[in-house]
Amino acid sequence: MDRELFDEEHEALRDAVRAWIAERIVPHQARWREQGVVDRELWRDAGEMGLLCPWMEPRWGGAGGTFLHSVVILEELARAYDDGFGLGAPLHSDIVVPYLHAYGTDTLKDRILPGCVTGELITAIAMTEPDTGSDLAAIRTKAVRDGDGWVVSGSKTFISNGTIADWVVVAARTGSDDTDPHQALSLFAVPATAPGFSRGRRLEKMGLHAQDTAELHFDGVRVPEDHLLGAEGAGFFMLMDKLAQERLVVALGAQATAERVLEDTIAWVHERKAFGRPIARFQNTRFELAECATEIALGRAFLDKILRAHLRGEDLVQQASMAKWWQTDMLQRVCDRCLQLFGGYGYMREYPISRAFVDARVQRIYAGTNEIMKVIIAQRMGL
Repeated sequence: MDRELFDEEHEALRDAVRAWIAERIVPHQARWREQGVVDRELWRDAGEMGLLCPWMEPRWGGAGGTFLHSVVILEELARAYDDGFGLGAPLHSDIVVPYLHAYGTDTLKDRILPGCVTGELITAIAMTEPDTGSDLAAIRTKAVRDGDGWVVSGSKTFISNGTIADWVVVAARTGSDDTDPHQALSLFAVPATAPGFSRGRRLEKMGLHAQDTAELHFDGVRVPEDHLLGAEGAGFFMLMDKLAQERLVVALGAQATAERVLEDTIAWVHERKAFGRPIARFQNTRFELAECATEIALGRAFLDKILRAHLRGEDLVQQASMAKWWQTDMLQRVCDRCLQLFGGYGYMREYPISRAFVDARVQRIYAGTNEIMKVIIAQRMGL
């Protein structure tokens, strides 16, 4: 499909990113899946290429681009079936750093943002807790005023980039237990070097084996006043403001992966033979892939429409929630149907379709479960 969103500059960036991925990522993917984390050297390499926070202003070392440049990068990472940097980099560039950029003090931004662009500093966001998933109002990690700063105490889990993050944006309660939870949540920038901060075990996941995911613990971690992001008690509303882009990022990655899965499956069914002829000639194969192609085309049209609106700065809480649940559900369906056409080979981990199938499952859970997305949509409908 002709995607009028992108001009020659974006397509030149796409070509450069695709070549960089082929040289710097693809040869190392198996090793990173074994070790459970991507080499930090890759982050610095990506920084030198201008692939981290490409929307950042030159004041902090950025290229002064837009979110659309980020879209090019994350789509190409998704098309490469990259389950490490392909998740960690968009999380850093387009989910976590925007909180620091939008709500941090000038002093904090001058300290952190340049390193976020170069890859010297890696970020994570800590919302989920052992007893709290999508219900942000139920967060129990606390931050208490102490002199000219804050003391943060609590635990977080399922934190992507958790084992390598240098800075963590932490959601914590700053009000009393009887305070309206929507007015008692605040966000803090916490350095991993702070006394009392510790990392738990690297979590062993069903998929996304190259993406490091960890438990984080805050045992009386003291941070200065200027590490509070935005206003005290405004954390819930800041999260709501930025979660739309987070969910759009997830939807964009799911869409790009589905497109690559379809391309690879079409190539496979032309090569693979059964009963003396390519399986592409069987009616069932044609029907299955025709249906997958239709779902993918519909998803692309819907998603690009939302992307245009996002670039215009429109309120997209409802639409981003729609895209997040529909695109990730669609990806799961496409992976399942395409894997079936690979037969026994599709079940082998050496084939990307196998990994794509497993990695797709969690996308219906993180960034807010798809059930929560439907709750948000219904609320916006007045239901």
